[in-house]
Amino acid sequence: MKNYVEKLLLIFVVILSSCSDSLDLNPEDQLASSTFWKSKSDFDQGLASVYATLQAPEFSVELPLRDCLTDNGYAQFNSGSAKDIVSGNLSATTQGYVSAIYTDSYKGIGRANLFLKQLANYSGADVTATDRQHYEAEVRFIRAFYYFHLYYLYGDVPLVLEPLSLENQKQAKVPGSQILAQVLSDLDFCIANLSANPYYQNGGHAARTSAQALKARVLIFAAYGNTGTPNAELLKEVRDLCIAVKSQYTLSAAFEEVFRDATQKGNREIIFSINYLAPSNTAPWDMYYGDWVAASPLQNLVNSFEYKDGLPYGVSPLTNPAAPFLNRDPRLNKTVFVDHPDFGGGKVHTPSNPRPTGYGVLKFLAPENIPFGFSTLSQQDAVVLRLAEVLLMYAEAENEINGPTINVYQAIKDLRDRVNMPAFPAGLTKEQMRERIRHERRVELAFEGLRHFDLMRWRTAGAVLNNVTDGLQPYHFEDKFYKWPIPQTEIEKSGGVLVQNPDYK
Repeated sequence: MKNYVEKLLLIFVVILSSCSDSLDLNPEDQLASSTFWKSKSDFDQGLASVYATLQAPEFSVELPLRDCLTDNGYAQFNSGSAKDIVSGNLSATTQGYVSAIYTDSYKGIGRANLFLKQLANYSGADVTATDRQHYEAEVRFIRAFYYFHLYYLYGDVPLVLEPLSLENQKQAKVPGSQILAQVLSDLDFCIANLSANPYYQNGGHAARTSAQALKARVLIFAAYGNTGTPNAELLKEVRDLCIAVKSQYTLSAAFEEVFRDATQKGNREIIFSINYLAPSNTAPWDMYYGDWVAASPLQNLVNSFEYKDGLPYGVSPLTNPAAPFLNRDPRLNKTVFVDHPDFGGGKVHTPSNPRPTGYGVLKFLAPENIPFGFSTLSQQDAVVLRLAEVLLMYAEAENEINGPTINVYQAIKDLRDRVNMPAFPAGLTKEQMRERIRHERRVELAFEGLRHFDLMRWRTAGAVLNNVTDGLQPYHFEDKFYKWPIPQTEIEKSGGVLVQNPDYK
């Protein structure tokens, strides 16, 4: 059985309801304060409700679809308005991710702020000082997670740290630098107060290492600013955070075990995940990707996986167009399926939908759940932070600071050893190592929702996306897309208090 916090997720709707408008953030009159927030058990349930906001699809089961905003995949059903965004139809009225990430982030922030206010007002002896620290740290971790998305995708946004009422619900934007400062403040509090047990998160909670890894991600993304040239001082912080984290985890013996329910519990690679528990709290991983083929890998992604000799497709003497998956980096067969999922041993599923590129995403599917469909009760956790990403962040930061040191080579070797891929060749320059690390991120983290962030922070989105030749739709990226517009519905609800980002007025 999964942890108690996951069971509490099943009743979160009863405890706290979220309103439909993003900045009408959980008005207090939606709670019967006379009967709730009266004991430690109420705060345990309230904490589960805050965690439950992370199950919004764009932060969990739809992470693979966010790779369809990039050169990695194609969303045949326009999930998240991915087709519109990729083709350059990005405006304040674009729906999907542009609207959902903004509104669901503020809903989660609103629930977090309400919890923190009730905690501050509670004087019961059953909540100890240590309990208070842990409660506050876990909730601020989640708030930081949301504000990071708002900061990185939209820039200047409202900074809301208290529950909103009818009197103060119309909030103006603050500079993005202020949002980033709040994210870092929250995460520093988390690092000081969360559990030091790195495997505390296996029960669905954030641990100190979760906050350290998230802070490293925030800083490595912020380090590139608006230029694509990294800030060395910020990268030193990233490197040091990664050193603190990576010593406490080990890579899963098998790559695929990180993403399958049967091998996620107690997995010592996972640093933070969003947890599910069947039969009442499930996510449609298998239906979306195994049956509907909602995300289709593009050929250029498939070609980017090396051969077992470490050489690229078309360069390696092992290249065999008649058997393109033979002798390839093992991560290819564990990430992508051709036509239909086949796990061997008769575990085969034929999708009910077309395979527009000929490929589908295998990475998040559970063979024990076959046949995939509406009745499939998938409880795979959404892995948000894992050791492999930390190793890649460490290697990137160290290379940018000091060049391709032995420590950079070792971090990547550890990652590639797991799948029996050869180490990088000796003698790489800093620039060559940079490209190798970026390629390794694409392969290792494919469909984990990070490719879009990477192209944006490196400032390579235009060069990469405008040169996609194997997409099933035209790609069009403009520099203004490095920041998204505030959803028009939010502008209108504010009565002019909330001002649109300049490029979208």
